[in-house]
Amino acid sequence: MEAVALVAVTVLLGGIVVLLALWGRKAKEGGEQESGAEKTNGQAFQEKQSTKKQKPLRKPRKEKAQTHNFSHPLLAAALKAHSGNISCLDFSSNGKYLASCSDDRTVRIWSTKDFLEREHNCMRANVDFDHATHVRFSPDCRAFIVFLANGDTIRVFKMTKKNDAYGFSAAPEDFPKRHKASVINIGIAETGKFVMTASSDTTILIWSRKGEVLATINTNQVTNAYACVSPCGRFVGSCGFTSDVKVWEICFGKSGDFREVTRAFELTGHSAGVCGFAFSNDSSRMASVSKDGTWKLWKTDVEYKKQQDPYLMFTRKWSGKEPCRIAFSPDGRVVAIASVCDITVYSAQTGEVEEEFKSVHGDVISDLAFDINNKFLVSTGDRVIRVFHNSAGYRAAIADMKDMLKKATSKGTKDRLEQQIKDAQRALDALYKEN
Repeated sequence: MEAVALVAVTVLLGGIVVLLALWGRKAKEGGEQESGAEKTNGQAFQEKQSTKKQKPLRKPRKEKAQTHNFSHPLLAAALKAHSGNISCLDFSSNGKYLASCSDDRTVRIWSTKDFLEREHNCMRANVDFDHATHVRFSPDCRAFIVFLANGDTIRVFKMTKKNDAYGFSAAPEDFPKRHKASVINIGIAETGKFVMTASSDTTILIWSRKGEVLATINTNQVTNAYACVSPCGRFVGSCGFTSDVKVWEICFGKSGDFREVTRAFELTGHSAGVCGFAFSNDSSRMASVSKDGTWKLWKTDVEYKKQQDPYLMFTRKWSGKEPCRIAFSPDGRVVAIASVCDITVYSAQTGEVEEEFKSVHGDVISDLAFDINNKFLVSTGDRVIRVFHNSAGYRAAIADMKDMLKKATSKGTKDRLEQQIKDAQRALDALYKEN
């Protein structure tokens, strides 16, 4: 019995061993098949990846600025050279040049005698590592200043001529940074005695030509919307959130040393904030435009030291929208107001509309100005400067000469005025025939 039991146990153990061996063998084969399958699948994936052609990465294309098409019978020229939007324009005091600055890091100097030519060449001054937001010629036309967008300061560029070629060199040092808010405008007095900068808070700074702060003006207008130096170089004016325009006189002694800033006069009469204002060339007239939907013409040739206030000549409705710009022709005969992308030209004698230009630029008009000879009105807001014939100026000049002719007593004076009227009328008619 013991022998039989021993044999049975031996057989049972042997069967278990055989079963374990068979199970281990199958498990090993299954593992090898699975590993082979993974390897095969991996090779297939890699081969599939390698056979698929990878497209080279393309650099994103810069969207090309769309060209804004504009035409008008009075359009004299379209000045194109900047590759970025233009923010400011300024005519030289001798009338020979127009300066423009752009976010393309350049300042361009254009010759006004080329305005009526087919080609409009310009000189280029580079603004290294920055770009200019404002530009102004010096009174002697041998230099210009710019306000730097990133540097928040003024840089002076000197213009030099050698072998009939102009060059531009920046001064060794910029003006120190003084403003705490963004600068909205700069200016140079025609006398050359001071430089002005105005920021969007309530601050106006008066600088010496060497970059020293002579005076600080607090406009108390909540915020400044616009400020400028008068063409005569005596005054600085500002407007903003309040409904008035404030004007100060910058006083110097006989030896040229700075004395003080005194309040000269105010333009009061608008019922809402003033968007902008402009002086005539001799500062005897001013024009202002307001959010109240009106623009006003003022006589400012007054004895303000004797407390005499400016005289309101007339008020006219203005149906434009903000942002807006206003420009006064140097002879005081024409006022132009830019509203967003449109320009309306008014007679400063009657206040009536003389010309309307719609959708002049593809962006908001950033600057508007008359040349010193009253022949052209220029505007910008995109990458192009539009130059218009000042037809309203011709008509106003003809009207003035006709009034003078009625009052003339001598035959020589009458003959001279009649000839001038004929010449002016002929020039006016030619503007429309040529275009």
